[in-house]
Amino acid sequence: MLLETIRQANDIKKVEQKDYGELAREIRDFLIHKISVTGGHLGSNLGAVELTMALHLALTFPEDKIIWDVGHQSYTHKILTGRQEGFDGLRQFHGMSGFPKRKESACDVFDTGHSSTSISAGLGLVWARDIKGEKNTVVSVIGDGSLTGGMAYEALNNAAKLETNYIIILNDNNMSISENVGGVSKYLNNIRTADRYLDLKEGIYNALRGTPRGDSLVNRIRRAKSSFKQLVIPGMLFEDMGITYLGPVDGHDIEGLVQVIQEAKRVKGAVMIHAITQKGKGFAPAERHPARFHGAEPFDVETGLPSKPRTEASYTDVFSTVMCKLGGRDERIIAITAAMPDGTGLKRFHNMYPDRFFDVGIAEEHAVTFAAGLAAGGLKPIVAVYSSFLQRAYDQILHDVCLQNLPVVFAIDRAGLVGSDGETHQGIFDYTYLSGIPNMHICAPKNKWELSDMLKFALSLEAPVAVRYPRGTAYAGLKEYRAPVELGKAEWIYREWEIALFAVGSMVKTAVAVREALKEKGYSVSLINARFVKPIDEEAVREACAEHRLIVTMEENVACGGYGEKVLSFLNRNGFRNLYLNISIPDAYVEHGNVELLKKEIGIDADSVVERIQQTLVP
Repeated sequence: MLLETIRQANDIKKVEQKDYGELAREIRDFLIHKISVTGGHLGSNLGAVELTMALHLALTFPEDKIIWDVGHQSYTHKILTGRQEGFDGLRQFHGMSGFPKRKESACDVFDTGHSSTSISAGLGLVWARDIKGEKNTVVSVIGDGSLTGGMAYEALNNAAKLETNYIIILNDNNMSISENVGGVSKYLNNIRTADRYLDLKEGIYNALRGTPRGDSLVNRIRRAKSSFKQLVIPGMLFEDMGITYLGPVDGHDIEGLVQVIQEAKRVKGAVMIHAITQKGKGFAPAERHPARFHGAEPFDVETGLPSKPRTEASYTDVFSTVMCKLGGRDERIIAITAAMPDGTGLKRFHNMYPDRFFDVGIAEEHAVTFAAGLAAGGLKPIVAVYSSFLQRAYDQILHDVCLQNLPVVFAIDRAGLVGSDGETHQGIFDYTYLSGIPNMHICAPKNKWELSDMLKFALSLEAPVAVRYPRGTAYAGLKEYRAPVELGKAEWIYREWEIALFAVGSMVKTAVAVREALKEKGYSVSLINARFVKPIDEEAVREACAEHRLIVTMEENVACGGYGEKVLSFLNRNGFRNLYLNISIPDAYVEHGNVELLKKEIGIDADSVVERIQQTLVP
């Protein structure tokens, strides 16, 4: 097998040109079979095989640099830099990351995980190269979806000022282009990047600048050139910004891609190569259902169906059902997502109420301020977003929503530990970054019924509200405990004495197991569903202090700025001297791995909590 000859970076250059197609097929087969076992981002990687091969043929590693936007499509890059063996532990605890990681390889030059960052990072690497007097090539690979993020255009605006080489590859797996336009574009690309053309253009421009009115003549020539190009080149948006545009090119034509990359390396400025690719290429189920295979769970290779079909409803499923019901009762309810209609559960709402659904693309900042405008106009917007992605819109939450005290509901999915996607996706900071904002209210449901109740409560409150819930199966326990949701009020589930467990959201399920284990050891334990992180129920804490020796707070958030710190601050301000224990995530980034394993590793699983409580109670 050709793949067996790829043991380290640059080994692909030993492969004969006639064998490129076979190597691409072997890589796809390798990815399909490995990801069918571990899960991972399949569709985007299958679509970028030839593009990645071409980059590795045209560049030299680790001297040259590639920044993969988001990083979903970096698996072939990992293979071609000698990390095949790592795929057996892909996205598993202490295994290989599903994203580029600098600590993994010198060929990974920038950690990614969120979108629209690659051009900014690449531009920084270009300037670092030039300031240090180095000569390497820097390439940023960005998808058409990531290009919807405003940050990408901020970076393009600055990249246009460059007078040194910087290559941006637009990996476009969603657009189509006619053969005629593609043929004319290829012809013009060859002319515009030829050495004689580039040398002549630069010589003419430099000569004209040294004459009276030379700058004016240069500008007139450029305008005339742009008017002609407007007729035949689809990339005029980038050309008008000052970025040389090459394409569209076939993103699965390895030889053609190598040629255009070599041409791009001669451009003294920022140059964009527009490559057309097919997401999921080479695996029929992924070609037919690209969204399903974006982030795939383990699956059967023959059918493409999940190996372990989910039989119980997730919190996302519950949210989806509740949104559809609420949408039918109130026409003022608007649903907003940032390119995640499937992931956030809003696809059904979109089908039922298309005029009240907005997918704004990968643009979380816009999503939040857009929601603020809707709320100011008298509607009831709900922004459904993953916890780690909401971080991107912090200023908009603070300035555009909360400053005006506008009734925007944030449905925060994937909160807490999410597992295999690792540091960039763990939703463990939202209590912290939201609770410091005036007018913001934060609640978290203990089970699937409380999620429904909290969403209804959030829509009734004329103020910003964040409803935070985890990834995975919705907890179905404690169904009989369903006290009405009131602002800032906790729910006493079991009332005893000695130890009081204040648990938030997903940690209520853990607290139930902790309580059972402690009772078997002879302890008396109360369990309080905290419900609100902001405002906390100070009266419930006061009551617990009067009746219990030890106060324990439990949350799936980092310790700094979380629920536990708020309770501890209240205890200190009011002179309470009860024993106190905060169960939370250490103030650190948590790597990828199985969620239950991660909980045990960081000490927030039931067994660890029981042990820590017993240690605290020892005189």
